[in-house]
This record gives sequence, C-alpha cells and structure tokens, in this order.
Amino acid sequence: MIGIIYLGNNPQTEERLKYIPGRLVQLTKTYKDAAAACAPHVRNEHFILFFEKNVRAEDITAITYLRKKCSNIYIILLTDQLNSEDREIYQRCGINDTLNLNASVAELNKKIQFISDREAIMFDDQVSKKHILKFKIPLWKRVFDIVFSGLAIIALSPIFIITAIAIKLESPGPVLFKSKRVGTNYTIFDFLKFRSMYTDAEKRLKEVSKEAGNQYADKSEDDEKQKATITAPLGDEAEMAMMSMGMESDMMISDEEVMLVGDDFVVAESDFSKQKEEEINNAFVKIENDPRVTKVGRFIRKYSIDELPQLFNILKGDMSIVGNRPLPLYEAEKLTADSSIDRFMAPAGLTGLWQVEERGKGGLMSAEERKQLDITYGQTYNFLLDMKIIFRTLTAFVQKENV
Repeated sequence: MIGIIYLGNNPQTEERLKYIPGRLVQLTKTYKDAAAACAPHVRNEHFILFFEKNVRAEDITAITYLRKKCSNIYIILLTDQLNSEDREIYQRCGINDTLNLNASVAELNKKIQFISDREAIMFDDQVSKKHILKFKIPLWKRVFDIVFSGLAIIALSPIFIITAIAIKLESPGPVLFKSKRVGTNYTIFDFLKFRSMYTDAEKRLKEVSKEAGNQYADKSEDDEKQKATITAPLGDEAEMAMMSMGMESDMMISDEEVMLVGDDFVVAESDFSKQKEEEINNAFVKIENDPRVTKVGRFIRKYSIDELPQLFNILKGDMSIVGNRPLPLYEAEKLTADSSIDRFMAPAGLTGLWQVEERGKGGLMSAEERKQLDITYGQTYNFLLDMKIIFRTLTAFVQKENV
C-alpha cells in the first residue's frame, strides 16, 4: 500500500487527512523530516507527499532536496492558486500534480486512489519501470527491414526522381511531406510521404471532414449538441486553482455527481466517459473524394507511390516493412484506453494485416475492425506471416477506392 505523508503547518489540512479511510498519514513539519519519512521499509515502497505551498524560494529548496533524496515519492502541491510563472517553476523543480488547498476528504481520497491504481507507471524508479510493457523489435525483423528497404530504394530510385519532378511542376511547395506519427511504444517520429495535397491541406481538415464525410464517423448532430451543453468554461481564478500538472484534469466531487475539471472545461464524469467512448469509435479519419488532393497526388495515391519515402523511415528504424500503420497524433491520443494499447505494443509498418485483409471490401471497415486486426498482428506476427502479407500487398497495392 502506498504511504501518505503531509508536509505543512495547516491544522485544517491535517484534520482532513486524518479522516482518509484506510490510510495512516504521517505529519511532518520540515522537508528533512519528510525525506526521512520517505525511507522505504520494504522493497519498492512508494509514498504520496502532500506539500503545502509556502514561500516560493523555500519551497524550491525543499522540493529539490526531496527529489534528490527520494525517488519513490509523488509530490502533490496543495495551493489556492498559481500564476503561469509559479506553475512552470514548481513543475520544473519536481512537482507531479496539484490539488486545491481546501480539497475535501472525498477529493483527497479520490486523488490517492487514482494514483494507487496506477502505481506501476506513476513512480520514477527502476523497479517500477520494469513493469511497463515495451516492445523491442526482433533481430531477424530488423535485419530484413534494412536489407529490403536498402535494395528497394536503389531499385526504385528512377520512380523517386520522376515523382519529385512531377510534384514540383504541378504545385509549389516541398516534394516530401513530413507529419508527426505515433508508432511502436507510442514513439513519435517524422513520417515521410511524397506530397499529394496542396500545402495548406491540414488547415482545412475540419472543413473538409464536414463537407466530404468521414467514413468512420457515426456521431449524429444531436450527439454534438449534447456534447456542447455539458461543458462550461472556468473563470480565471477557478482555472488557476484547479490546474493539474502532469494530469489532463483534476477530479472534483459534488454531492450529486463526480465532476472533471480541466484547463477550460467542467464536465460530469459520466458524460466525459461517453464522449471518450465515441471518440475511440471514431478515431480513424478517412475522407472520400478529398478535394485537397492534387492531380499528381491522385495518381501516386492510387498506385501507393506516395508511400515510398517511408522506406527511409524503415532504414532509419522508425518503422518496419510489415506492422501496424503509424497514426497521426490526433488519432493516437484517442487510442490510449486499455483495450487499444496492444496495437502500439507491436511493430509500426509500411503495410500490414488490415491492409491486405480489408482492402478487398473497398476500404469500408469500422475503426473497431481495423484496431482488432492491428492487435491480432501484434500478438501473432512471425516471419512467415510477414512474407505472406508482403506478397499479398504486391497484388493489392492498386487502390480501387479514391481515398
């Protein structure tokens, strides 16, 4: 069980901490006493330290000392408000999170329980880090990727040159398009493609999505209206008081409903859960007959020529020949639930299982079907399966649908 320590001199806070159910809170007055209290009595023992904000200079000294002496603590700053300068300074010197100075017993307990449930990933020590799943590409797969991509780049060099000239002649802008993608282990890298759109394409994504339609989206206008009505902006004072460092939102408890308080919104927990489920179901954005695509772009997309620069990503080690498609940031952040994490615990690839299994259906698939195929590949991939996918890709690379 995680230990609880309080560092401060506020009798009201001390009184509330005494009533945390099932927890014995150690009360300390100085940072050296707090550091001594954090000494583990058993292996891999962790502590949550509630640190009451005082004079900034003194707090910085205390937090720095605690961070140097104790690697097994999660520090929560208790404060009534923070300006932007203080927020940055406290976070930089080692604060993990913040909580309102007058947080109720229920709020304090909610925060403790949240951290306890995620103990393996919340604490910065080597023992905990061993429990975090991390994919490592097998040697046979890496060797094959280097050989295959190197030979392919040499053999396809005339196509590289012709495509680059055609793109330059049709529209101004760079030949290559770089976008941030999320691959194996949620690693972010620069994903390379031949530019197939006009240079301001990404800025118009929202407008195009409304006009052309997202194949995977299934939310109605009523859902959007409901979503708009369940959030309300915070005032400056409330926002500063409730700002969480290292968390997306702080949790507040009311008599009737659990409320989630973020940087610029307040939303009921039940409504937030519903929104997240809808977002996960609609994570993959795909536009039919996209008007942002150039004439050269339509041709190179049809024959998958736009994907060829990813051979350099493979040579570098960002991707593999066969694996799960790296996702844009706005899609990957919607797939962080436990049911989706497994797709990122696998190789990121140029082609994969969902491409060869689902293109026969004209590209019409649900986001859940695509995600499950990615997970299946991550759990079952081997050399023979990779060879099978590569050979099937060679006969399926001509896309019949215009996407």
